[in-house]
Amino acid sequence: MSLLLVLAFLVGPPVVLLTVIGPPLRGWPTTDQLRAWLQQPLTEETLTAGLAIGAWLIWLLVAYTVAVRTIVRLRATTAWLRRVPLPTPLQATASGMAGAAVFGVTTNTVTTTPPQPPQPTATGTATFHDESTPDDHRDQAVREEGVTVAGGWLPRNVAEQVTAAAALIWLRRRRDYQPHPTHPDDTDLTPLPPTVTAVQAALADTPPAPPSDGSTAPFAALPAGGVGLTGPGALPVGRGLLVTAILAGRDPSASSLIITKATLAHLLGPAAETLGPRLPLTIVDTVDEAAYLLQPDGPATEESSPGQRPDELSSGPNHRTIVLLNEHDGDEEQLTQLAATGTATAALLVVLGKRPDGPNWHADSTGHLHGPYHPGKPSPRLCVLDQTATTDLLTVIAGPDSTPPHPDSGRSPLPYARPPELPLSRQVARHGTSRLSPTSRQRLYLRVLGDPQLLIDSEPLTIRRSAGLQILVYLAVHPNGADTAQLTDAIWPGLPRHSLTGRLYTALSDLRRTIRSTNDLPVIDHSDNHYRLNPAHIDVDLWQLHATIHQAAATLTLTHTATAWQTVLDAYPADLATTRTWPWLDPHREATRRRIIDLCATLAAKEPDPHRFLQLLQDGIHIDPYNADLHGLAGRALIDLGELEAAVELQQRHQQSLSRVGLDSEFSPRVSFTAPDAGR
Repeated sequence: MSLLLVLAFLVGPPVVLLTVIGPPLRGWPTTDQLRAWLQQPLTEETLTAGLAIGAWLIWLLVAYTVAVRTIVRLRATTAWLRRVPLPTPLQATASGMAGAAVFGVTTNTVTTTPPQPPQPTATGTATFHDESTPDDHRDQAVREEGVTVAGGWLPRNVAEQVTAAAALIWLRRRRDYQPHPTHPDDTDLTPLPPTVTAVQAALADTPPAPPSDGSTAPFAALPAGGVGLTGPGALPVGRGLLVTAILAGRDPSASSLIITKATLAHLLGPAAETLGPRLPLTIVDTVDEAAYLLQPDGPATEESSPGQRPDELSSGPNHRTIVLLNEHDGDEEQLTQLAATGTATAALLVVLGKRPDGPNWHADSTGHLHGPYHPGKPSPRLCVLDQTATTDLLTVIAGPDSTPPHPDSGRSPLPYARPPELPLSRQVARHGTSRLSPTSRQRLYLRVLGDPQLLIDSEPLTIRRSAGLQILVYLAVHPNGADTAQLTDAIWPGLPRHSLTGRLYTALSDLRRTIRSTNDLPVIDHSDNHYRLNPAHIDVDLWQLHATIHQAAATLTLTHTATAWQTVLDAYPADLATTRTWPWLDPHREATRRRIIDLCATLAAKEPDPHRFLQLLQDGIHIDPYNADLHGLAGRALIDLGELEAAVELQQRHQQSLSRVGLDSEFSPRVSFTAPDAGR
């Protein structure tokens, strides 16, 4: 339809003008005509000619615009076709054989009605799949080679290391959390920066990439002795190299980074002062200091100026040192001397600007570098980031901030961290159990603890779109509901909000259609751009868990708390949506887990029986095997019972758990047995 309208607009006006008025010019005007026009310029004939010329000019402008857009589309299509991989000879042969086999079979087929595909049967696991591409994160340009975010582009291996660093943040928070009986501390449940969540979402539902040679691979595309980067992409590429080198610098045996204080401030802006000391890099004031550190006999671990963090500059046979400067850090003689020292020690010198003594490559805004000898042939694409995206990524890559938040700040970083205030039915109020059984007739049951499933009469419903499943889980976590902006920001982080409204409506429409196929009850209420699950028509296991915790907390004054605690354990079979990696889940998953271990610490503090005290702590460790405080309390309880070997074994298992997830190299609270009764 658009093509027909454009063709009609391009062809229609010229046809009308030529038919009604004629061509715009019938030849050059004669002397008599010019003299007559000067004597009486405004006549019917001249006005008609002027209007005709104006109409022709407008048509020419439209035709020019259409031509330019067509050329741009053709160039984009041509560039895409160049990137399409051609089949290898073996693949072409296999395709030909397969085609011949298909045609050979189809020429002798019997025209019988094919059997209908089997309908999905109810099993222990519901099937969730996407019927079309609009639901997933393909629009975030996650390909085998990289991920596009609002502030730039990251190679695939760099993006995967960012997600690993983000996961380490939440594991560190689990390890360091101290369960509190009365005043839980949720000040560290602040969601991660938007750029990080966008990278997580882009990689959430994609298969892992094949193993690469590490995050230092982009540096292999640069000349051995270093390079100067010029052009509009110099600073974005410099920020990308900074993030790439710091990710590699988390392993001191792989690489280390030296950067001047001026260059770091130029790349990060005001954030350089707070992030610099927490990053695994060496900050120097001058180029001479960098050259001194590169010398083979230089003090690799010597303290620099105050506030700088010295790192090992040589460790392991495959170690590589990277020096990142800008063109104003030193004069030509200093840069030449530094380059000579770097060449002798196999260091890589990257100057953000023109390098007077070495090769200079042009960096475009997309991250491609163009060398001087082959300017038309770009190098492999490097990471490009703006200042905001770089700061977001370095926030999770950097070590933990040594200054904890003020306890009296009164700020709640997670508005829905606490159990929702839901009206309890008489059944819950009387018995402290779930409001309705999952097998209640014609009532939906949403299970979000463990693998998310929507069930009716204990049979799972197939939800075709992953966004539809996310909507259900998000509204379950937010029982008071959410608006369109909250849903789109959570499900599709990092994408323009105005382009997602239609996608959200499509997912909601498909979800409602799926529910209506088995149940006519209005499960999702919609009022004033606000969505919420109707508690009268759907049961949620998370809501039942919160009601059970509330009921158990109300029985703490009683003497028999074992039954209440067992009810809580039964209501918490697994973590919140444990099989899903949606970035918005992490704060809520951790908040729910903390409510359980807070109750565990509360019950343990009131338990006079040492064996029961130990059993409660072991239950808490089973729920969170990384929490150091629970391990410390359990170790001291074992010492009280005379089980020293068991206490040492418990500590060793805890350290092994931390080592498996990458927390062994960080400082972690050690189990102390100096005060056996301190946990009571």
